[in-house]
Formats: sequence, structure tokens, C-alpha cells
Amino acid sequence: MNSDFIIPPKQGLYEPITEHDSCGVGFVVDIKGNSSHQIVRDGIQVLENMEHRGATGFDAETGDGAGIMVQIPDQFLRDRCEKIDIELPEPGNYAVGLVFLPKLVEDKHRIEGMFERTVNEEGQKFLGWRDVPHYSDVLGQTARSAEPELKQIFIARGKNTTPKDFEKKLYAIRKKVWLKISKSDIQQKHYFYICSLSPNVIVYKGQLRAIQLSTYFPDLSDLEFKSA
Repeated sequence: MNSDFIIPPKQGLYEPITEHDSCGVGFVVDIKGNSSHQIVRDGIQVLENMEHRGATGFDAETGDGAGIMVQIPDQFLRDRCEKIDIELPEPGNYAVGLVFLPKLVEDKHRIEGMFERTVNEEGQKFLGWRDVPHYSDVLGQTARSAEPELKQIFIARGKNTTPKDFEKKLYAIRKKVWLKISKSDIQQKHYFYICSLSPNVIVYKGQLRAIQLSTYFPDLSDLEFKSA
């Protein structure tokens, strides 16, 4: 969701320009590059230990945002994609992104179509969408009222695109899609947001408290979900 949707307008003594992030950040890695689910669990534990860096309002179950960035869990995603007829290329030759989309079905489909066309225009191959499992019941009332649809998009590297240029293409796709949607007449375009789009890492995040993240996204609790 964009900042206009989240931050209230200037009023009284309140100045939106004074808003700034005060995030707590932690890092957990395997220095030998060995992927495991334990790394993910440790990362979540670090996040939960920084619960005090987050904030809530009158709705104590609505946080100001929490998330985790991990190495793409290739085998986990490969298994899930196989079940929905998405065939992934070798690691490094495809990208995955977590995308927030409108609840309104017509608007969601329009944005998906714009995204897919932009991928093809940039010489890359759109592979498909995956619905991201999530448990809305853990959200506070405020967060639930603004909750978007959550999907992962899969994009294969184009035949004429080098691995180095692939990341540049993904950046261009991200910017062009954002520009097209921001200029469109889509009613719920404020829901649209690309959390990440990369051949290396993926982000899971939302308007959550730190302690809600792993429950909200069951992917993160699966033993096959691994990172280094």
C-alpha cells in the first residue's frame, strides 16, 4: 500500500513530513552458506525479540509492520509450484516476488494483467501466480480492514537476458508496473505494493506485530522452508 493510504493528511499540529521509520534490524546467516530451516527460525526469534521496537495504537493487535527477508527457498517453492502447474527453471534463472493486491476482484485482475504484460514487454517470461497462505484471524481489527490480497509472482529469465541483466530487468519491471498502475483509474490501486522481486531473496511482511509474523504466514513454519 502506498504512503498516501497509510499516513493521515496535515491537520492541526500534525505534520506528515516529520514521519520517519525507527525499525529494529537483525541478521542471522550461516557463514558456510548451508541452508536450513533453523536459520529461518532463528531469524524469526530475533524479530520477536525486537517486539519492543514496534508500536501499536488503540488496537493492541495491529502493529506498525514487521517482516523477514530470506534466501529464496527453492525446493519449497518448487514443490508448491508443481501443484499449481508452474514449472520453475533452475535456481537463479527465475525470480519470485511477494505482491499486495486489491480485494476487489476486477481491480486485482486488471493489475495482474498489467504486471504480466509488462514482464513480457521487457523480454522476460511470466510463469504464474501463487496464492500465499495466511491466517487473517491473528490480525487486529484495523489491520484486517486494510488487508490486501497476497500473491507471489514467478518470472523466468528471458533467453536473451544475462543473469546480471536479469536483475536490471526486474527493477525496470517493478518501476514500470508501479507507474502504470499509479496513473490508472483502478479504484483500489492504493492496495498495490511489491514487497520484493528478486532471483535471490524474498520478503514476507505485513501490517503485523513481530510476534504475529510466523503465525500469519504458515510458509515460514514449514520445515522445508530453508535459508542460509
